[in-house]
Amino acid sequence: MADSFGPVMPVPGTGEDPSGHASGACDPVKEPIRVLVVDDHALFRRGLEIVLAQEEDIQVIGEAGDGAEAVDKAADLLPDIVLMDVRMPKRGGIEACTSIKEVAPSAKIIMLTISDEEADLYDAIKAGATGYLLKEISTDEVSTAIRAVADGQSQISPSMAAKLLTEFKSMIQRTDESKLVPAPRLTERELEVLKLVATGMNNRDIAKELFISENTVKNHVRNILEKLQLHSRMEAVVYAMREKILEIR
Repeated sequence: MADSFGPVMPVPGTGEDPSGHASGACDPVKEPIRVLVVDDHALFRRGLEIVLAQEEDIQVIGEAGDGAEAVDKAADLLPDIVLMDVRMPKRGGIEACTSIKEVAPSAKIIMLTISDEEADLYDAIKAGATGYLLKEISTDEVSTAIRAVADGQSQISPSMAAKLLTEFKSMIQRTDESKLVPAPRLTERELEVLKLVATGMNNRDIAKELFISENTVKNHVRNILEKLQLHSRMEAVVYAMREKILEIR
């Protein structure tokens, strides 16, 4: 992988800046983050394994060369993180993403790709991906992103963030033209939490703002995602913008 062109950007509503994350290696009782590497280029997979092997708190537990194999491996190994390319033979990463979420619901998926297409980015989010990184990022940023996503955050390469915002705006315009299904009913408190998630607050900050416990916030977020049938906080931000709970100017 090439050296860094810029830092990976945390997405609104996804928690704290990953640069402040303490390595799991500092905590002797913490299990390593188990990673499944999926890419159709064996040399690239091997390079990632070598890089990640240097991180004491990250363990590569398997690899796959296409989306179909990735689903089988995810079901068998139940990884914490799936690091997966978008464009692959037999079955692409975005299509595999949905199936992986079914066979390994706790797995979090980071797309690692050369594709800077807005359609791929948005489809990946809809399919349940928690991160979207371009292969031009540095090797250090890959491990940082893995830790951040494992910690409940979402990660996206900076050059894709602006495209995501553009897609949000376009989506709002399309939704204004036609609303086919009424939105699920959220409680007043859930709406409050969702709005704060969408403005970029992490659970701790939301708890302070609403004078409730952090565990209560986590419960509200889980209930929101279940009611809206969403996979991640990133998708909750999309929903909040679409329903104009959060305005984009």
